[in-house]
Amino acid sequence: MTVLIAGGGIGGLTLALSLHQIGIPAKIFESVPELRPLGVGINVLPHAVRELIELGLHDKLDAAAVRTKELAYFSKHGKPIWSEPRGIEAGYKWPQFSIHRGTLQQILLDAVIERLGRENILTSHHLSGWTDTENGIRAEFIDKATGQSQGSHDGVLLIAADGIHSAVREKLYPNEGPPIWNGRILWRGITDSDAFLSGRTMIMAGHEILKFVCYPISKQADSKGKCRINWVAERHMPPTYQWRREDYNRTAKLEEFLPWFKDWKFDWLDVPGLIENCPHAYEYPLVDRDPVGQWTFGRITLMGDAAHPMYPIGSNGASQAILDARVITREIQAQGPTNAALAAYEAERRPATTDLVMLNRRNGPEQVMQMVEERAPNGYNVVTDVLSLQELEDIAANYKRVAGFQVEGLNAKPPIVQLTPEAPRAAG
Repeated sequence: MTVLIAGGGIGGLTLALSLHQIGIPAKIFESVPELRPLGVGINVLPHAVRELIELGLHDKLDAAAVRTKELAYFSKHGKPIWSEPRGIEAGYKWPQFSIHRGTLQQILLDAVIERLGRENILTSHHLSGWTDTENGIRAEFIDKATGQSQGSHDGVLLIAADGIHSAVREKLYPNEGPPIWNGRILWRGITDSDAFLSGRTMIMAGHEILKFVCYPISKQADSKGKCRINWVAERHMPPTYQWRREDYNRTAKLEEFLPWFKDWKFDWLDVPGLIENCPHAYEYPLVDRDPVGQWTFGRITLMGDAAHPMYPIGSNGASQAILDARVITREIQAQGPTNAALAAYEAERRPATTDLVMLNRRNGPEQVMQMVEERAPNGYNVVTDVLSLQELEDIAANYKRVAGFQVEGLNAKPPIVQLTPEAPRAAG
């Protein structure tokens, strides 16, 4: 009955916890020799936060994260375009969390170790192939560093949660090739700095060619009165730029991008100051993959970035992986660990995430910034001189609809996984 999970990121860990919650054993296989928290800040949207709370993680998340209060868009001159409340302030029953990606992964990992046991997380196990067995599937593993065999493991299902470079997806779609770069580069960092606006605001400034995003990921100021501010600088590069494969750990060179933001000193935020005072910044090309027409092949399916890698627009990457994990679990609870459960999961999630991938390629809700840039490149007095209130509201509402987190609809829905008396809600 064991479900084999390739990948120990946010999606894979959430799936293991969810399966354990309904009494299904799971085992995680990770290519790296040690699971270490990576990345910078991310946002987890209310529909995904609800599911993590159902896993008993509310208190740890709330202690480590910032409850995002509002999302605000600004022009390249720092002029307001649009703002809207988020999380509890927007009327959701659950908060939106701004948190360090590594902190979220560690919270999930600690819970998996506590509930499933460390023996069910196998590192240095890179999936090299699989075969069907009479009652399930047999997965073969190697140590990627040495190429030596790590043996095989039998399970009832194999779930690929192994990211944008998924070994499973590569075998299912051998001619797909590398991820698709859209011409944009991200530079990411975390800087200890003064709070801005509400102290819990996520901001996006600029336009499609040049953009800056930042938000706090620590609740309280340190002894010097500073908060941890996560930021992302982004630029659409010329066609001659030679991009390098995405890597969470590639060190950025400030002189390569800081000059483009040197004049972005607003009365409410010092953008060049944030960049200059960052101890470690990272470079990452903006990539995704074309949606595929099938995730599920018998007892195997894809989830998270292995299934639907998307641009980090609208704060949806981690959130959608969490939803994948919960829908897989719900279908296994209803139909057992069967091909039919995986097919039902795909039938729900593939169309929804395909729409989101394509909407993110059109800049999702961030398109309001580009519209302002095109209509008023030299600035404006008030945004309604440039965009109508109806245009602004329609763009924001459409994205919530596609991403599945409209306030009234989400509040009225039960959690994805309905627990039975035999599968009590996790504590915490």
